[in-house]
Parts: sequence; structure tokens; C-alpha cells
Amino acid sequence: MRHLLSLEKLPKADMERILADAVRLKKERGHHPKLPLAGQSWALIFNKSSTRTRVSFEVGIRELGGQVMFLSANEIQIGRGEPIKDTARVLGRMIHGAVIRTYAQNDVEEFARYSGVPTVNALTDDEHPCQVLSDIFTFQEKQGSIQGRVVTFIGDGACNMPVSWIWAASKLGFELRIAAPKSFQPPPALLRRAAGKVSCVEDLKAAAGGADLLYTDVWVSMGKEAEAAERLKALSGYRIDQALVNLAKPDALVMHCLPAYRGKEIDDETFEANARTIFDQAENRLHVQKSILNWLVS
Repeated sequence: MRHLLSLEKLPKADMERILADAVRLKKERGHHPKLPLAGQSWALIFNKSSTRTRVSFEVGIRELGGQVMFLSANEIQIGRGEPIKDTARVLGRMIHGAVIRTYAQNDVEEFARYSGVPTVNALTDDEHPCQVLSDIFTFQEKQGSIQGRVVTFIGDGACNMPVSWIWAASKLGFELRIAAPKSFQPPPALLRRAAGKVSCVEDLKAAAGGADLLYTDVWVSMGKEAEAAERLKALSGYRIDQALVNLAKPDALVMHCLPAYRGKEIDDETFEANARTIFDQAENRLHVQKSILNWLVS
């Protein structure tokens, strides 16, 4: 049985298949010759708020022929202290798959272990694999293969987004530069384990020079609100603006996984100048999510 729990655990061949199939599924939207989820019921179990992830999975499951139910963790027994493994063993007898968005990576992995149904990590504090697969799909749709290219991540370099980018770089053969204050860089042990072409620097301009993609995310992730003042102060210089874009390649893309806080990690002018790419990136969550679901059940 297949699960998508992290990019660290996703084989390169499966990653490439998901990206390739997403091209076909995007073209086929509205007239899929096969409905791989026909007759199936899937659960979305979310302990964190969501716009793009929830909508893309709900629409994607329906467009592939399945039925979907949304379960807020606060509305089921998990929210009252029932062990994950017990919830998993109950739901596994009733549903055909689960998409989980929560805090602890172990919760998703434990659900997959005990439920007996395909399980998707739709975001944890450790990784956001679906987002990065969609981002790579968007890059390749616009610029061709990401292999050998330079991706620069700017901001909190130790959160789930750059960690997922680290694993993608190690498997797909592109260079990843992380520009972040020292205290917001990923642990050296993680970089050694990934063994990809990844560098971490505090010099924002050096990281952006000659890049094919400039990427950023919010400075205060969900669950980090108590650290907001400290984070805003430490990361205040790590934003994308036009001066930084000018240091990258002339055709470099600018991406943001949204929601964006203009004036913080990216200024409004730069966001709007790159809005087409950013909202194509958001739309592509649907197509890549569908490819993930198709891969899980095939």
C-alpha cells in the first residue's frame, strides 16, 4: 500500500511519475477517461486551517470520482484525547483513504500505520510534500526540467517548506540555496542526511545571484504565533523585492506558497508583478493533488 508521508521517504521514480502524470491530468480536466476513485470515500482530517490544500483535495477527489468528508480534529474524538491509532483503526474500516493536515509528523505516520488505507501528509511541522511537488510542477511547466537549476529559498529556512525543498533537491538534482539568519537555518544533521547540493547562507544577495527561482513563505508559521515578535525582528531583512529579483537570472520565477503578507516576506509591488506565476502555482495544487491520489490507488 502506498502513502505520501514525506519527500524524504518518496522514491525519486515515484516523484517523477507524479509530476509527469500531473501534466496529463491537467490537460484532461473535465473529461477524465478513467475515474480511479469511483465508489470510494475519502476523509480530510485537518487540525490546521487551510484554503488551497482543503479546496484542491476536495475538488480533486470529486473530479476523480470519489466522495469526500471534511473532519476538523476539534469535531471528532481526536480533539478529546482519543489516541491516533484508535481513530485510525475505526476510520480505516469505513473510508478508502485519508488526507491529514496537522502539527506532528508522527501523527500522520501513526495514522498510516494503523488505518490500513492510503494516507497523505497535507502538511505537518516537519514537511509539506504536496506543496513542493506542486511548486516543482509549476516551475517545469514554465521553464523546463528543474534538474541542474538553482532554487533560492528566502526566510525561515528551518520550517517545513525548505525542509521539503531539501529532500526534493537531493532527489531531483538541482541546487538549493537557503538564505536565512543563522538561527533559522536547518540543522546540519538534516543536510548531511539529505546529501544534496544545498547551501545555507546569511548573505541574501549572494544566495539570489543567478538563481532560476526565488521562493519565500510566511515568517510566522501556524503554531509559531507566540514567537511572532522575535521572528519578525530576526527575519525583517529577508524579503523578496525588485532589487533582489534583479540579481537573479533575467527569466527567474518568483513563487510564494500563500498566504502572503505583503510588506513582510515580499513587497506588494513584487508580488503583483509575479502574480500570474504565484496563482498558477496555487491552481496547480489541484492538478498535482489529483496526480498524487491517482498514484496512491494505482
